[in-house]
Amino acid sequence: METQGPNGSLQKQSLPPKNYGITKPISLAGPSEADIQRNTELEQFLIESGLYESKEEAAKREEVLGHISEIVKSWVKQLTRQRGYTDQMVEEANAVIFTFGSYRLGVHGPGADIDTLCVGPSYVNREEDFFIILHDILAEMEEVTELQPVPDAHVPVMRFKFQGISIDLLYASISLLVVPDDLDISHESVLPNVDEQTVRSLNGCRVADEILKLVPNVEHFRMTLRCLEFWAKRRGVYSNVTGFLGGLNWALLVARVCQLYPNAVPSMLVSRFFRVYTQWRWPNPVMLCSIEEGELGFPVWDPRKNPQDRFHHMPIITPAYPCMNSSYNVSLSTLRVMMEQFQFGNRICVVRQYMVLFVKV
Repeated sequence: METQGPNGSLQKQSLPPKNYGITKPISLAGPSEADIQRNTELEQFLIESGLYESKEEAAKREEVLGHISEIVKSWVKQLTRQRGYTDQMVEEANAVIFTFGSYRLGVHGPGADIDTLCVGPSYVNREEDFFIILHDILAEMEEVTELQPVPDAHVPVMRFKFQGISIDLLYASISLLVVPDDLDISHESVLPNVDEQTVRSLNGCRVADEILKLVPNVEHFRMTLRCLEFWAKRRGVYSNVTGFLGGLNWALLVARVCQLYPNAVPSMLVSRFFRVYTQWRWPNPVMLCSIEEGELGFPVWDPRKNPQDRFHHMPIITPAYPCMNSSYNVSLSTLRVMMEQFQFGNRICVVRQYMVLFVKV
């Protein structure tokens, strides 16, 4: 941006740095030569540890997603025809596949499953059309093995392998007769007149997309998250089923540190991660953006209004409406264990013996 100086000359004026998140950054400092060297060593270590898939496996995943997309489009057209809709409606009938979780965030490793969501029209339901008719179509296919429907889960899911690739497939029926191929599910217009199971199904994708929008540098976020998920698994604190943290929780914690140090490279972000969370005063929540009430009336995390929210020990809030605490399973005892591990990580990073971080518990 240019402004006119006192003598009429044009002077360059730098724009203020963009803020990410709900507070100003802690530091805008970029990497030193030593940081860049450490970053190169860290990336090499992650590669040698087998955390990245091969180009062949990546291509196979893309191919499998293409097959699943064709299957669900055909399934919806078949149902549309059976229900007596016009030929034009059958022609336009559609379903769209989205991904979420580690695959959508770009941090999945070899052999990881692909979290997928099928979004279909209002007249195709989950109970019968998805869990019975689509299930039976998949069961007949020789590419599909280990097919397991779980309709009663908190987020109903169909699990299977397609040509050996593990798939978790969710279904969301939205209030449209025709689902466009370019559907934007980040927009709240997909949420009216749907049940809470559908909101939870949609929000896996919506949250992943918001995280990628809210970090200053996506590639730095990805490498830092790969590193810290690997660390959490080695140190025994990666599992939301047992009261620790799962992939989404770690992604949100890492994303917040990326916001606080927007110009840092991953080797810096790893050490800043431990510095930030050894000093974090739980139960103050970790949030990537402010919580929106929304106009659709879905409950959002708010300890002032919701008594149950006051008992959360380590709130890590999702960034897409309706904003929820993703870490409600954490107990006082598991929080204490995680704080001990953050302190261990911080001590290691202070003396810069980074490889000691990954010693298995």
